[in-house]
Amino acid sequence: MKKIKGKVIKYPQENINTDFIIPARYLVDTDPQFLAKHCMEDLDPEFHQNKNDLQATILVSGSNFGCGSSREQAPIALKASGIELIIAPSFARIFFRNAINIGLPILQFPDTNAFNSGDLLDIDFGKGSIRNITSNQSYSFSEFPAFLQKIIKLQGLVNFAKEQIANSEEES
Repeated sequence: MKKIKGKVIKYPQENINTDFIIPARYLVDTDPQFLAKHCMEDLDPEFHQNKNDLQATILVSGSNFGCGSSREQAPIALKASGIELIIAPSFARIFFRNAINIGLPILQFPDTNAFNSGDLLDIDFGKGSIRNITSNQSYSFSEFPAFLQKIIKLQGLVNFAKEQIANSEEES
């Protein structure tokens, strides 16, 4: 699985739900770019400007991120808006699965107080390490299981399944 290096945009609130990530009034369109335009706007109307000013690609949040409805548009909107990784102490289970299914890495990490908006992080999923370049601190986490790394590397569950089918047909 790839390494990710990026800057943080932080929302320390707990229980950021899928309605905050992508408000229901925008679910009339499934285009990822349309959803991205409205991503986080009820929580932070300046999300895109703030993210762009910081050049942020890593979202750090409080616990139970992605709670609420099971809409898969929430991780799609985040990914389409340029978020490459989400770090939180915990995630709603369905959000976790939906994010993995579209190839958006999410990392459960207990001490998100270690990161601030604008921090530059270097994450190595193979080694299970986070290096906060800004504060010169290092942290470790449990490695992702190999199959999850592969799903993310292949940009989602559909591509993973296609590869598995192709490989099984070649073996036949």
